[in-house]
Amino acid sequence: MYSVPLNRRTFAAATALSATSLVVPKIWAQSRLEKTKISIAVGGKASFYYLPLTIADQLGYFKAEGLDVVISDFADGPKALQAVVGGSADVVSGAFVHTISLQSSGQKFQAFVLQGRAPAISMGISSKTMPQYQSVADLKGKKIGISAPGTTTNMMANLILSRAGLKPGDVSFMGVGTAAGALFSLRSGQIDALSNVDPVMTMLEQKGEIRIIADTRTLKGTHDVFGGSMPAGCLYAPVEFIQKYPNTVQALTNAMVHSLKWLQTAGPSDILKTVPDAYLLGDRALYLAAFNKVREAISPDGMMNEEGPRTALKVLASFDTSVKVEKIVIASTYVNDFAKKAKEQFNA
Repeated sequence: MYSVPLNRRTFAAATALSATSLVVPKIWAQSRLEKTKISIAVGGKASFYYLPLTIADQLGYFKAEGLDVVISDFADGPKALQAVVGGSADVVSGAFVHTISLQSSGQKFQAFVLQGRAPAISMGISSKTMPQYQSVADLKGKKIGISAPGTTTNMMANLILSRAGLKPGDVSFMGVGTAAGALFSLRSGQIDALSNVDPVMTMLEQKGEIRIIADTRTLKGTHDVFGGSMPAGCLYAPVEFIQKYPNTVQALTNAMVHSLKWLQTAGPSDILKTVPDAYLLGDRALYLAAFNKVREAISPDGMMNEEGPRTALKVLASFDTSVKVEKIVIASTYVNDFAKKAKEQFNA
């Protein structure tokens, strides 16, 4: 066997190499991902509601964290949630309020990184079918488009109606999705009003096809509608999953907070180069105009504040009789530990 003469220099190098070989495995073991292949279910990924997820995926932030993420896009949020409840997906990218509804039915889910600190949903009246609209009371007996039953778009419409003394049964709700279906339904006169997300709402607004009567694309607008801050899109999963795969959840959070940090300074050309062309609805300028309207609604750091979940519980309980405020442990519907670490790492 060939051997290298051992002088002082080679001995020092060998000693350093030996020390490194002892330390590296220990560091690696501490951050080792328990699960690298992750399935994320989302309902309507092309909307701005889930833009941070799209950015993390497009820019390779999940891969940079050692994750092999598969994103399944469903027709709406409830269907995405059902995929996780049914076991065909690991994590949901969806509305925070679902964690409350799930707890009320005995299922423990937890949000671990926030995408939207405001819903970025707006509600408008069709210029075609209701040109003489005066007040919300005029919607009695009318058809209102929402992304899908049980979604935040549905909740917001109910809230607006209740302020005019109307009940959900006083109107007809239609699930129209968040893209082409929503546009067609309003333009064809199938619905009289629409509660939905961007870029659809900005497109209709700019073309004069809709008159906005409630808007949560800004923090002020959100407070006006919901009476406080209202958390929106987030990544959430069964508590058992989060406890079993903490390093994997941290990696998912890191990727999302990295995306949120990128979005804070991204310019128009950055957005257009990153977002898939199909999301632009054939109008790049309009997409950018919509982005500017919802930019404030995007979370800067993935952290949940204390007020938001309480507001969400109050609003949800006002419409869903199965949700009893006194029986919900709101602090268990979210965890900030992962986002806090990611925030420090990326200086978000």
